[in-house]
Amino acid sequence: MTSPVSSPARPAHAGVHFPPPLIYAIAIVIGWLLDRWYPLPMVRGGSRVLEGGAIVCGLVYLAIFFAAAATFRRARTTLIPNRPANALVTSGPYRFTRNPMYVSLVVLYLGVTLALNSWWPLVLLPVVILVVTRAVIEREERYLSAAFPEYATYRARVRRWL
Repeated sequence: MTSPVSSPARPAHAGVHFPPPLIYAIAIVIGWLLDRWYPLPMVRGGSRVLEGGAIVCGLVYLAIFFAAAATFRRARTTLIPNRPANALVTSGPYRFTRNPMYVSLVVLYLGVTLALNSWWPLVLLPVVILVVTRAVIEREERYLSAAFPEYATYRARVRRWL
């Protein structure tokens, strides 16, 4: 973890002016609405396997998210992308992925998809990942590159998703 560089060229924040989980939530709602209009169940009548998978996904989401949030808290930096970062976090789950919180949201999204027993949200997931990458992650990466010179080394060493 390192402190940001002070420079007039450094942007104030990543420029993400909406909560990124909203992208996932909107896609889930659209998938649910599509399922109401034209049902595409994964399993007819539901399944204990789907319920179990949804619970496992929920637990994995909690583990990844809270590990990432605790790492941010220890670094005394913000989780909110429209606030300035005080440190570049590269430890904890950030050793494996540059975006563990967004990975955790994908896992939660999969869990909700299983709980809904519908293929529609799964069909929308690639769009969600593309929107999150373009509208959120790429902006955050530009900001972190400007704020932390060592971000380039970290970026070369650790994958964006998994």
